[in-house]
Amino acid sequence: MAAAVELSLETLPTDPLLLVLSFLDYRDLVSCSYVNRRLNQLANHDPLWKRHCEKYWLLSESKRTPRSRSWKASFKDYYLDLGRYIQHYATLKKAWNDLETYLGQRCPRMISSLKDGVQEEDLNVMENQIGCILPDDYRCSFRIHNGQKLVVPGLMGSMALSNHYRSEDLLDINTALGGFQKRKGLKQCLPLTFCIHTGLSQYMALESVEGRTQYEIFYQCPDQMARNPSAIDMFIAGTSFSEWFTTYVNNVVTGGYPIIRDQIFRYVHDKECVATTGDITVSVSTSFLPELSSVHPPHYFFTYRIRIEMSKNAFPEKACQLDSRYWRIMNAKGDVEEVQGPGVVGEFPKISPGKVYEYTSCTTFSTTSGYMEGYYTFHRLNNKDEVFNIRIPRFHMVCPMFKVSTVRMETSQNECGLNEDEDSTDTDEYEERRRVLDIPPSTGRCPRYI
Repeated sequence: MAAAVELSLETLPTDPLLLVLSFLDYRDLVSCSYVNRRLNQLANHDPLWKRHCEKYWLLSESKRTPRSRSWKASFKDYYLDLGRYIQHYATLKKAWNDLETYLGQRCPRMISSLKDGVQEEDLNVMENQIGCILPDDYRCSFRIHNGQKLVVPGLMGSMALSNHYRSEDLLDINTALGGFQKRKGLKQCLPLTFCIHTGLSQYMALESVEGRTQYEIFYQCPDQMARNPSAIDMFIAGTSFSEWFTTYVNNVVTGGYPIIRDQIFRYVHDKECVATTGDITVSVSTSFLPELSSVHPPHYFFTYRIRIEMSKNAFPEKACQLDSRYWRIMNAKGDVEEVQGPGVVGEFPKISPGKVYEYTSCTTFSTTSGYMEGYYTFHRLNNKDEVFNIRIPRFHMVCPMFKVSTVRMETSQNECGLNEDEDSTDTDEYEERRRVLDIPPSTGRCPRYI
């Protein structure tokens, strides 16, 4: 009978051991290197570190400088500089790379406004000045890009109506520092974005005070019914910087947010919100406008963008013209309003095979959600007596989650009751036709039946 062979790390073949080590994280790989000489040699096998460079630093062969430097040495260089952010860097770096690639082809002027990343010392100085700890994902992102110049259009999206325009810039750390809030109502809040037209900002709460959760991101919404100016409600935009930024980037690079006139418009399109009648297809995308909305009193402002398209395969004699519109509008309480009127946004568009007509309008609700549906009435261009309806699909509009000011809750007994009687309004007369820089300040209300 053959004698048993005693196995040890010294006698095990190299390839199986390397395969085992390839499943280890970088921390475990380093730990293995301290066990004995054999594992130390294997743990330093350079191809093992190539995987970690690609995983954590998105470092490829073409980006490694100099290429003669080992993968382990390259990993160590990045770790010494950015090791604090190793759990965030790859996610945020990929988001920035995707955004730059996508917008570089469509909005190069926007990409040229980006600033180079800051150094660790700059962020430390910022923390010392505001007296708060910045979250690591925020710090990591600004190591990659220090926001952008204050330009139009802004990187963080735009919205335009006939009497209202918004475009949000991503603030660099110095500008954000200047807007850091210590006043009651926005205590310990750091602005992330800014619109030079409306003064609108998205803020990040650096501490869990005044009813906010640390690091959540929100639009401020002054309580118009409170006697105290520090009563500020909040529309929540994100639970962390990383979630907020990567969600936005994903919407941009997947085409979820359309590019219109070299700007990112933050319309959301539900793929099911499409209706085809004959040769004509109608699709709708919507957006909530926090700067024109309020919780107290309840007034929730939405804009919608409608696309009307005739199939390119339709016969020429199918060409037609829109005569009128009909809307059925329902809020969350079940209140129904019906609206009829000539044309859309003051126009009577003609549609022919392969042609598209798009327009933007808005509506308001006194409840946090509602929906609209209806139809357009058309006539054939070659036969005015041939009149027919084209269905508009039902589209829902939902206000994002919000938090009520703690000041209001503390003084609720002295406050007036809420006015829930405001009806929804259809304002197809609100159009998106003027040049964006000529738009006057908004009143924040949709006029009825202009």
